[in-house]
Amino acid sequence: MTEMQPIDFVNPPINRRQFLNSSAKNAAGVAVGMVGLASAGAVAKAAPNERINVAGIGIRGQGKFVSSSMASLPDVNLATVCDIDENLLPRAAKSIQDAQGKAPQFETDFRKVLDDKSIDAVVIATPDHWHALIAIMACQAGKDVYVEKPVSHNVLEGVRMVEAARKHNRVVQSGIHQRSGSHFQSAVDYVRSGKLGKVRLAKAWTIHTRKPIGHKADAPTPPGVNYDMWLGPAASRPFNPNRFHYNWHWFWDYGTGEMGNWGVHMLDIARWGMGVDLPNHVSASGGKYYFDDDQQTPDTHLVHYRYDDAMITWEHRLWTNHGQEGRSAAAGFYGDNGTLIVDRGGWKVYDQKDAPTSDTSDQARTHHENFIHCIKTRETPTSDIEIGHITSAMCHLGNVAYRVGRDIQFDPATMSCGNDNEANALLGREYRKEWELPVV
Repeated sequence: MTEMQPIDFVNPPINRRQFLNSSAKNAAGVAVGMVGLASAGAVAKAAPNERINVAGIGIRGQGKFVSSSMASLPDVNLATVCDIDENLLPRAAKSIQDAQGKAPQFETDFRKVLDDKSIDAVVIATPDHWHALIAIMACQAGKDVYVEKPVSHNVLEGVRMVEAARKHNRVVQSGIHQRSGSHFQSAVDYVRSGKLGKVRLAKAWTIHTRKPIGHKADAPTPPGVNYDMWLGPAASRPFNPNRFHYNWHWFWDYGTGEMGNWGVHMLDIARWGMGVDLPNHVSASGGKYYFDDDQQTPDTHLVHYRYDDAMITWEHRLWTNHGQEGRSAAAGFYGDNGTLIVDRGGWKVYDQKDAPTSDTSDQARTHHENFIHCIKTRETPTSDIEIGHITSAMCHLGNVAYRVGRDIQFDPATMSCGNDNEANALLGREYRKEWELPVV
């Protein structure tokens, strides 16, 4: 395996300060319109009535949902699905056939999908540790990309993904679909309007009950599963059912815990409303206080993100249903003239008379429609890869602070934790030689 060198963070190949300064402008423009991604003529535009050939890479759970949703759009042909587990094909194929009237082709090696010149775009819904490699290779192959959240498994991967999207002029939409919800947009508009007064604190949280996964022994790889391909860049280990379908979320080699699962959604709203990017100071505490099982990631986790004149906090508790502010997963903005709480069901302002409220709005389908629209027009998608990278990096920093067990200082300009070698090492990862992070 190749060890990541700290120089990757000290001297990144693009100007990080310029990169980060642009993200707030992009976020502010989401509610009012789209910004052009590439200069005129740099990338050929599809005709407005042309069908886009899409392939789904990763077809279990969220992957099946997103691919089926894309297939239901009138200007999409979901041509191919790809997964290392052949056992998933029947259900995914039926769902897609129900949506578009015909079944897709099936592949077990995503590289064959990227080699197929008829494929215009890919949906990546694999475990987290595969997102960056497939996305970068897809950009290099001339494909547009929809990549599920968190877009990366670590901070360095996110940097490289943005570089690849920009270098190859690709539309890359992150799966943070709440950005497409009109009620989330109006909530952010209200926070930024100043009607809450000065907002010095935002909170984001998810509080719900998950089931323990127990303790399981290593076992033979199930028939029809290419386990070595599933491992990909991760360290070679024997197959274990507790580290496989879905439960991979709770192991550091493959997932990012609840921070990368729910945290990325609600922290994205918090930082969007506050108009901030990455913090300069992160502290975290928590642990496995409830579950006695194989999980590595914490079931209780509190993170404090400090900026020059404001703070954002994250909390998750996975063993109780009593949420904050009466909401199980939400973001809250606390100003000196009022408080706004928003979740997927709507938003409400407290401590103000005659303040507006909002019910829910469509998010996922609108988000998928926006991706296809941007493929045709070459506009910047609602949740562009730069947005997805910054919010995902925020989650990674919360995990890094937890794992090193102390506060960390972070420099967004260099994307590093200064001389803290232990923290810097966790901003990247080691890769099996055959699956090293591609050179952009």
